[in-house]
Amino acid sequence: MPTTLTEGQAAPLFELEDDRGARVKLADLRGNWVVLYWYPKDDTPGCTTEACEIRDNWQLLSGEAALFGVSPDSVRSHVKFRDKHGLPFPLLADDGHKVSELYGVWGPKTFMGREYMGVDRTTFIVDPQGKLAKIFPKVSPAGHALEILAALKELKAAR
Repeated sequence: MPTTLTEGQAAPLFELEDDRGARVKLADLRGNWVVLYWYPKDDTPGCTTEACEIRDNWQLLSGEAALFGVSPDSVRSHVKFRDKHGLPFPLLADDGHKVSELYGVWGPKTFMGREYMGVDRTTFIVDPQGKLAKIFPKVSPAGHALEILAALKELKAAR
């Protein structure tokens, strides 16, 4: 079930703890481009592919926007994931998946015939005014880092 949020509407405000113990408030990032990429679970194959591609393109991406990975995993899990793969960007712990629900990315999923609740891999680009400038529903992990970069460049050029 893809998010019901739409491009152009205000990004829902939140506050979450990152993998270094800092509190991250979306409201504090106003004035900056922000990328929020939701992924289902630390250290699983697709999530590792996506995170490592972002890491490998970090020099290009970090100059374009503040970027955060978000999942329902704990801060402790994020620390292990970050350290194992040398991730240079913050991972936000949405323990209890309240923010995932707010963004419409928490819902029923099926894997090998088993139904469960989880995160739909989705990325949001928030503009400096706090509006959703671009939404990537149903993200494919491979190649997504460069998709984000291209979208940021295109959005900035259009302003």
